[in-house]
Amino acid sequence: MTAVCVMVLGTTSGAGKSWVTTALCRYYARQGLKVAPFKAQNMSNNARVVAPTLRRSRGSLPPEGADLPWGGPAEDRFSGGEIGSAQYFQALAANAEPDVRMNPLLLKPEADTRSQVVLMGQVSQALSDMPWRGRSLHVWPQIAAALDALRAENDVVVIEGAGSPAEINLHASDIVNMRVARHAQARCLLVTDIDRGGAFAHLYGTWALLPADEQTLIRGFVLNKFRGDASLLAPAPQMLQDLTGVPTVATLPMWWQHGLPEEDGVFDDKTRASGAVQKTIAVIAYPRISNLDEFQPLKNVPGVRLVWARTPAECVGADWIVLPGSKATAADLAWLRAQGLDRAVTDHAAAGGAVLGVCGGLQMLGEALIDPHQIDGNAPGLGLLPLVTQFELQKTVRHAQSRFGTLSGPWAALSGVEVAGYEIHHGHTSQHPAMAAGGQLAVEVLPGLAWQSDNGAKGGKGHVLGVYLHGLFEDPRVLQALFGAAAPTLDSVFDGLADFIETHFEVGVLDQLVKP
Repeated sequence: MTAVCVMVLGTTSGAGKSWVTTALCRYYARQGLKVAPFKAQNMSNNARVVAPTLRRSRGSLPPEGADLPWGGPAEDRFSGGEIGSAQYFQALAANAEPDVRMNPLLLKPEADTRSQVVLMGQVSQALSDMPWRGRSLHVWPQIAAALDALRAENDVVVIEGAGSPAEINLHASDIVNMRVARHAQARCLLVTDIDRGGAFAHLYGTWALLPADEQTLIRGFVLNKFRGDASLLAPAPQMLQDLTGVPTVATLPMWWQHGLPEEDGVFDDKTRASGAVQKTIAVIAYPRISNLDEFQPLKNVPGVRLVWARTPAECVGADWIVLPGSKATAADLAWLRAQGLDRAVTDHAAAGGAVLGVCGGLQMLGEALIDPHQIDGNAPGLGLLPLVTQFELQKTVRHAQSRFGTLSGPWAALSGVEVAGYEIHHGHTSQHPAMAAGGQLAVEVLPGLAWQSDNGAKGGKGHVLGVYLHGLFEDPRVLQALFGAAAPTLDSVFDGLADFIETHFEVGVLDQLVKP
């Protein structure tokens, strides 16, 4: 079996590559085909834990005893790990088990000029320290092997590109766009965001900057986020085809509320609560926020309004304040203080408002961050939970399943609820020794995973809850307990995406793309 590869490229970041790729995964899976997603390199702090499914027999590992450029025994290093959230959801849309081969290289920004490099699911310090232009030589063999292994096991591999494939300063070191397309001889769609303006110029300019052998891989142009009467676009699509030989195969209407989590950015108030607002949840949007996609289900709950808060004023009137995950906890905590948001959070808790910290947010809620290995930074915490976090060299990356104990206050509805999610964090959190000796303890409500304030804490009466577990709101049992309502299932979201592209692509185009 050698899969046909369909690749989704974009004229810019944000053109719509991720959701179109997801839609194609579900569309082809519904045709009875065995489908897998692939993105050679993703840059995102939204990551998911995947099961240890990779095996040497699949051809994705070097031979036994081979030197690995990132160091460490192969079997130990390839026991599972992280992939970008977009590829995780694409795998689910394809009815496939998420696998590190689907996103072999993940870059997680830690600062404006530095990223943590995750290769085949595992953090590589050697690659993280390497100049980025020299990195492609070292990682391409693993990327190509991962893609080839997926092609050998599937009927169709749907590949997502990154940014634009026509950046002339990046073409020589490309490992995510046209180098992948050439390697797989992929049938490529080029997507543009027509809502930005200049769509036909973007499409033509991107095509024109590609070498001739790469131009021939472009099978169709896709206009995304169109508002209005598509017939008014004429004669531009035909003129573009006359210039390039490439047809415009779809005009996709603007669609704000498709239900798929945002990959790269926070959502805005263009998507307000459906019906009367019954609860307002403010999520602190610090610069290095991570795993923001896990809050998508809250957007879909009737009566819930989600606000991304960057100032104290945006927290006013909120029922809950959420401190989400962070890729740079100490730096984001410093930013939070600089904005005056620390006072907003502590005042909210003191006034009886609910506060939730997730992963890095949990760490911020404690008394102190201790960093003996210079991983993240030392800092005093917000002091709302009598906990201390010490950052460790070993990163925790695993699935987790447990049951809440007895909770109080605004979180009491979670008492006894079974929950499943995942952990991705550096550091170990425990009771503050001196405070514990004085009798001030946080209530451990999930063993090693969650703590709640008690009546003697600054965040008293159980108003403050900190959890290491990501994906809390993706668990329907949690949504039912907290809101008495269920958000749309992921399967219904994926089917909606597939229905949408089936409706708006030219008849027969999608099936023609995967013909041998």
